[in-house]
Amino acid sequence: MSGIYLLLGSNLGDRMATLEKANSLLEQQLGPLCASSSLYETAAWGMENQADFLNQVVEIQSHLAPEALLKACLNIEAQLGRRRQQKWGPRTLDLDILYYGDLILNTPALTLPHPQLHLRRFTLVPLCELAPLLVHPLLQKNNLQLLEECPDALEVRLVST
Repeated sequence: MSGIYLLLGSNLGDRMATLEKANSLLEQQLGPLCASSSLYETAAWGMENQADFLNQVVEIQSHLAPEALLKACLNIEAQLGRRRQQKWGPRTLDLDILYYGDLILNTPALTLPHPQLHLRRFTLVPLCELAPLLVHPLLQKNNLQLLEECPDALEVRLVST
């Protein structure tokens, strides 16, 4: 299935190298990358007293069911040194499933689309680079509209294309 969008973020260590390794592992373990956004740097969101994040959105094609995809993402985070110690704390790698096609899912383990997607500028800017007209199945607005209405004021700086 295509139309699976993931957000990658890193604010510890060599952030760019971590995102490059993550892209490689995603392709090896989940399926082919269909598209990748530019890299963007943003101040931390949620817990602000930490290093800036480097973020990217990728679209993948995968045969994995949503829960299996989440488990594979968590495994890749762990392979690249992620230790879950503090909510919104510093991390070598964070992988969030933004969209899984137009699937709407709400389980204890996974909510799709990502429940805070529309509130985060660092998510919407790279997402709009890849899929500006993709419609959020719950909010019935496209990603560009969500970005225009986003209450998040954090600056999102282009690092590289």
